[in-house]
Amino acid sequence: MSLALKSKAGLRKGKAAVADITEDQKTEIREAFELFDTDKDGALDYHELKVAMRALGFDVKKAEVLKILREFDKEGHGLIEYADFAKVMTERILDRDPLDEIKKAFQLFDDDGTGKISVRNLRRVAKEIGENLDDEELQAMIDEFDLDQDGEINEQEFIAIMTDSTD
Repeated sequence: MSLALKSKAGLRKGKAAVADITEDQKTEIREAFELFDTDKDGALDYHELKVAMRALGFDVKKAEVLKILREFDKEGHGLIEYADFAKVMTERILDRDPLDEIKKAFQLFDDDGTGKISVRNLRRVAKEIGENLDDEELQAMIDEFDLDQDGEINEQEFIAIMTDSTD
């Protein structure tokens, strides 16, 4: 799941709403850099940069990665150092559209493409993240936010949950 969805603090209602990213997001940027700096030289090459960006939720094309490297490669070696990587990732995180990120997260739950999150979908996700919840608990989660009372969570209900606008 992307950084913007990991914590509601990472969600923004507009570009001016938050001046910086959360500490958790800063930590994830640092961890991605360190993890994918496979040769531990303190810089990322083309392949390392592309994988690190993908790990942070950005599906980037080759031309985009090369453009970033050209812009920030001070020595002409095809490398980006941590400070520049952090700057690029921070800007990209802040430029994300929170609604698009929420819709992407909904799709992760709605793996059967029904347009709704059912108990079965929740059970799968709970299992994937190591939560042991019975069907009654899962149904109670759905019932709490099921505004149209159909026994499932549709995309609009999910958006309301993620944006705290269910009141």
